[in-house]
Amino acid sequence: MNTLELETETGDERLMSELVEREPEALQELYRRYHGLLHSVAMNVVRNSLDAEEVLQDVFLHIWNRAETYSAEKGKPLGWLVMLARRRAIDRVRQQSSYLRATSRFELECAQEEEDRSLHAGVDQKACLDDLRTLLKQQLQRLPPAQKQAVELTFFEGMSQREIASATQLPLGTVKTRIELGLRKLAHILVTARLKIS
Repeated sequence: MNTLELETETGDERLMSELVEREPEALQELYRRYHGLLHSVAMNVVRNSLDAEEVLQDVFLHIWNRAETYSAEKGKPLGWLVMLARRRAIDRVRQQSSYLRATSRFELECAQEEEDRSLHAGVDQKACLDDLRTLLKQQLQRLPPAQKQAVELTFFEGMSQREIASATQLPLGTVKTRIELGLRKLAHILVTARLKIS
């Protein structure tokens, strides 16, 4: 070991002791010495510069808050720092993987629920329309035949009032009146039926 390495190692040990005493200059010096190396260690794991910066912040925050967990018997300060950076980087990758899996699962569940809702809504809507159509057809039987015919041609056959007048050879005004009277009676029948139900 050359003199420079010995001085660095001794200096690192001194910095760790000062960190235990909560001296901010020691953290600044440690950062100055090793932030580049620790950033590279993190980058090799996370593969993203922003994530590597966050790992670096976590490492130095841990060093500041838990400097007493360093033990000179277990190794040199630099080895401890590299191990911390690597572990924090691996933790970050695991967190992101877990987050992505959870997000994907959540999105899949939401899509499935939306599909189920759409399916149920479609089935419910079709059933409701079928019920309404059946009810209307039943109630149409209670209209006078001329009004019933005019309403059916308009709403079930999709014919315009002019087309109905032409097909039935009736004046346009008569067709309009029959439709209007038929709809009024039908509305009255439906309102009366609804009141009886409720």
